[in-house]
Amino acid sequence: MCIIFFKFDPRPASKNAYRLILAANRDEFYNRMSKAADFWGTNNEILSGLDLEYGKEGGSWLGISKRGKLAGITNYLEKYLNPDAPGRGFLVSNYLMDKEQDSYSYLKKVSLDSHLYNGFNLLTADFRSLDLSSELMMLKAQPSPGNTPDPAQESQGDGYTTPMLQALSAVCVRSPGYGTRSVSFLLPSTPMPVSPTAVFSLGWLVGQ
Repeated sequence: MCIIFFKFDPRPASKNAYRLILAANRDEFYNRMSKAADFWGTNNEILSGLDLEYGKEGGSWLGISKRGKLAGITNYLEKYLNPDAPGRGFLVSNYLMDKEQDSYSYLKKVSLDSHLYNGFNLLTADFRSLDLSSELMMLKAQPSPGNTPDPAQESQGDGYTTPMLQALSAVCVRSPGYGTRSVSFLLPSTPMPVSPTAVFSLGWLVGQ
């Protein structure tokens, strides 16, 4: 399973400290064609890896833009996948290309069509937004009642054997034909491309 780690500090103790540290592993079939992280051809505003799989070309798993947008996606472990579902990687690419919607607006839009996709976890961020540090900390400190434990998360992996789940749950997956293919690190320069008191708005969407 793909995994994304991140540490966010809206008010670092040192001016040289990073407000955001993000690391991500991409787990995928070894024979799936893809392009390593780079700027998009003549579009030098977006930096990401790109999926080259037929029918899914142009999707991505993690990317960032010079306009201050960041997006990452991990797949939700399901026993049965819809082969005709649209590529989940387009959820990342479309957000990075969108010049109008902020993180929350985009996630709200995606939530309306999330049932069309195979399961996913989508992370988006917008470094251009106003100061939301108090709201972010409140949401973290006071989760909504009834949200834990999450039945959707607890049912993930139903239908898989225990040895297979253990193999897929490793931070670095190594198995025949499938495993961790790339590791990405993101350390935005300081100062970030926003005002000194601003932080980015962060959104998280689980689609099933």
